[in-house]
Amino acid sequence: MEILLKPWPWYISGPLIAVVMAVLILFGKTFGMSSNLRTFCAIGGAGKYADFFKFDWRAYRWNLLVVLGAVIGGFMAVTFLSDGSTMALNPETVKDLSALGFSEVGESLLPKEIYSWDAVFTIKGLAILIVAGFLVGFGTRYAGGCTSGHAITGLSNLQWPSLIAVVGFFIGGLIMTHFILPLIF
Repeated sequence: MEILLKPWPWYISGPLIAVVMAVLILFGKTFGMSSNLRTFCAIGGAGKYADFFKFDWRAYRWNLLVVLGAVIGGFMAVTFLSDGSTMALNPETVKDLSALGFSEVGESLLPKEIYSWDAVFTIKGLAILIVAGFLVGFGTRYAGGCTSGHAITGLSNLQWPSLIAVVGFFIGGLIMTHFILPLIF
């Protein structure tokens, strides 16, 4: 039981991801979470308003099970497979985040300075959510997929555009972390 209460090492989780990818490739399917948002919008009737959502969403029902599995798996991991320990962060990271005004660094995956209801329902919090949502939505559409789709499926299929997209994701993350985040906080 002790092994279940620790993060799984790369030599267990990596091959499991590879097995899932091999099965998807075998059945001619691609993995990506952002495509599910399109499916949810199509189910909700967005095809009446935009041609992008006019497609046979029933052909993508299998991918909705991926979302359900991610939600159930996340719940199970936190509820049953977690020992409640804090994250082991580099002391420099803790120092940098504390200097930006974050308290309780490493105690939670979701810092209260961003994700608490008090923070969300401020002008700054709403602006961050709206701008971030727009950029993620636009970026996902423009790149032809999300980080999981490109980094897992695209790279597994040796797709050159996915390699370019993943490099772009990392560059964008570095720019956000080192230049934009300090301006926001």
